[in-house]
Amino acid sequence: MAHVVVGLGNPGPEYRDTRHNVGQRVLDRLAAGDLRGTRWHRDDGTELSEGRWRGDTVRLVKPLAFMNVCGPVVARALRRHAAEPHDLVLVYDDIDLPLGAVRVRMKGSHGGHNGVRSVIEALGTSDIRRVKLGIGRPDHKADVPDHVLTVFDPEEMEAVDAAVADAAQKVLTLLR
Repeated sequence: MAHVVVGLGNPGPEYRDTRHNVGQRVLDRLAAGDLRGTRWHRDDGTELSEGRWRGDTVRLVKPLAFMNVCGPVVARALRRHAAEPHDLVLVYDDIDLPLGAVRVRMKGSHGGHNGVRSVIEALGTSDIRRVKLGIGRPDHKADVPDHVLTVFDPEEMEAVDAAVADAAQKVLTLLR
């Protein structure tokens, strides 16, 4: 059996450490930890790392497309790796969760997240396993675009690191 774990985020070094890319941090943690020995390389519009977990192949995928239009890249990655939406685990940020909170959902709406909306539209289903990491909500709705594109404050990093570790374990649990 093959699993595909997609960490949503924006491409490029200027976005690497932003709140919107926390899902990709989880993939980096998996690649450096339980799926050790995997190496990142470019593959058809993605950064890809492959490993094994309990005898199954696990493909870690970072789309090299901006969050709001990542769905077609995710759909193409699934086709390329002969996987279906039920083989997918989507990992991403959630402004509706407090900083450091982690939540697993087995399906559901996009909840206002444009990256998830793009994936649901491209796959034609909302039956997608998800691991969401809380990044906190700004005080004013108008500040959301700036909030998701900012880096975490130093005093937030302990909570972020703990959430990334927790999310990585939750991903592995979903792969069982």
